[in-house]
Amino acid sequence: MGDKTMTADEAVARLRSGMTLGIGGWGSRRKPMALVRALLRSDVTDLTIVSYGGPDVGMLAAAGRIRKLVAAFVTLDSIPLEPHYRAARERGAFELMEIDEAMFMWGLHAAANRLPFLPVRAGVGSDVMRVNPGLRTVTSPYDDGETFVAVPALRLDAALVHVNRADRLGNGQCLGPDPYFDDLFCEAADTAYVSCERVVDTAELTKAAPPQSLLLKRHVVTGVVEAPNGAHFTSCAPDYGRDEAWQKAYASTPWPEFAAGYLKEGS
Repeated sequence: MGDKTMTADEAVARLRSGMTLGIGGWGSRRKPMALVRALLRSDVTDLTIVSYGGPDVGMLAAAGRIRKLVAAFVTLDSIPLEPHYRAARERGAFELMEIDEAMFMWGLHAAANRLPFLPVRAGVGSDVMRVNPGLRTVTSPYDDGETFVAVPALRLDAALVHVNRADRLGNGQCLGPDPYFDDLFCEAADTAYVSCERVVDTAELTKAAPPQSLLLKRHVVTGVVEAPNGAHFTSCAPDYGRDEAWQKAYASTPWPEFAAGYLKEGS
């Protein structure tokens, strides 16, 4: 029930090399970029990253921090394929588990509910099974006898997400039209660090939006980081849209050159 506020660097200082790290948001939308930048300034490496991927994955891949990636896609939305991710993947820089979007979601659901797997129809009869030979199937124990894919739980050591508002206790509010799956990332993780555009009093969270907008509950949140513009250059609706000029510069600039300016404190 205490004050969970901390800086981005303090949050990242709690992470360790070799962890499985979930990163919320979707493509180039509401990514916790202030936390990703702090992670890139640290020496944490050898990560298993679980993400509906965007520039978070591209940057970590370009910096050589990823050992394994679990993703349904890696995109910048207006730029369909994330170029820094593509370059790292083409040179075989990390292991990839590429699964269907629904399979990914149910893997988070399984982890959030502390189940070893959940059965899904998605993936049956597709090349998802061929490119992921470790996936298993299960047969319904009931009269239907249907066969499902047994999607393994995507259990996380830590999660990083970004929302519009939060209080000091760890309640987080999403004011945009789509919550994506940030709540599941936090529930699937042993620890969760939430950056937000603004830290407000608890009572203020429900003044301008309904209780249903309280996406994150304090009992699953470890730390709160106030980070105005903390999703830039990705979008954080309704506070701001995606900065297309910044994104184009990122996509067209060699990573070492871009990182030299991007990773500076306060830049």
